[in-house]
Amino acid sequence: MRSIWNGAISFGLVSIPVKLINATENHAVSFRQIHLTDGGRVRYRKVCELDGEEVTAAEIGKGYEDEDGSVIPITDEDLGSLPLPTAKTIEIVAFVPADSIDPLQMDAAYYLSANGVPAAKPYTLLREALKRSRKVAVAKYALRGRERLGMLRVVDDVIAMHGLLWPDEIRTPEGVAPDTGVKVRAAELDLADALMATLGEVEMDSLRDDYREAVEELVAAKVAGEVPLRAEPEDTGGKVIDLVAALESSVRAAKEARTGGAQGDGEDAPVAKVTSIADRKSSGAKKSTAAGTTAKKTTAKKTTAGGAKKSTAKKTATAKKTGAKKTGAKKTAAKKRTGAKSAPRKRTSA
Repeated sequence: MRSIWNGAISFGLVSIPVKLINATENHAVSFRQIHLTDGGRVRYRKVCELDGEEVTAAEIGKGYEDEDGSVIPITDEDLGSLPLPTAKTIEIVAFVPADSIDPLQMDAAYYLSANGVPAAKPYTLLREALKRSRKVAVAKYALRGRERLGMLRVVDDVIAMHGLLWPDEIRTPEGVAPDTGVKVRAAELDLADALMATLGEVEMDSLRDDYREAVEELVAAKVAGEVPLRAEPEDTGGKVIDLVAALESSVRAAKEARTGGAQGDGEDAPVAKVTSIADRKSSGAKKSTAAGTTAKKTTAKKTTAGGAKKSTAKKTATAKKTGAKKTGAKKTAAKKRTGAKSAPRKRTSA
């Protein structure tokens, strides 16, 4: 890896020659500005405001703009004459606990490499001292024409340095926090704790820049002359949510994601859904209409069934009466015949 600065770490009376190497790199997909009409590159040109002429880098210097708009030239000789003891030195000023550094101060990160064989021994000494003390070193250094603040710590077997913002460069969060009138219930905190416990930890190496990969696929499709797939936009705004329902749903979704959709103990409860107020009203109207339709169908069925029963009863009664009349007629006819046979004959006198 190429170094961007050579100097030395000042550790009391010990001087450790080091090289400064960028610890990070940018993987973002970069774009060029083009003319939409013909696709030509659009470039920035440095032009003097007074004569309108384009100027080269050798003709460009530094200047400070005063409050009245006038510009005061500042030369490299002017800056070089300023007392800057950290011009080529990373000067350690203190050793402090790591948690005493506000993460808001963190800036760019670098690796410090021992520059030459003689530097290996003092470099290792400082590294092991930092490890055993479990502290970080606060230092001053100069880079790109200005003095900066840094923090030295051990990463594996290397001393790393994080650029720090000066304390007066951190803005206070005045007016950023929500109103203090908002109150959180214990049940909501419990659900938040459950969600945190369910999400658990993550291997940082497993995290990927999904957007960058999507941009790379888009570019590859364009190069191949294919039509790129377009994702449907998600509707994420304009809804009033139930916080408790949202937390319950989040816990359930997180559990299913971690278990691959398998159900565990205590997971048989129905999943809470987050619905908007408009959706709830619409759902209530649909339920009322459905209930009314069901009631009408049930009444119709009952009416039909009642009519059928009455009709059947009438038919049965009529049949019974008809059968009874026929039976009575038969019995009467039989009696007449029987009576006629059994009647005594009158005797005739001689």
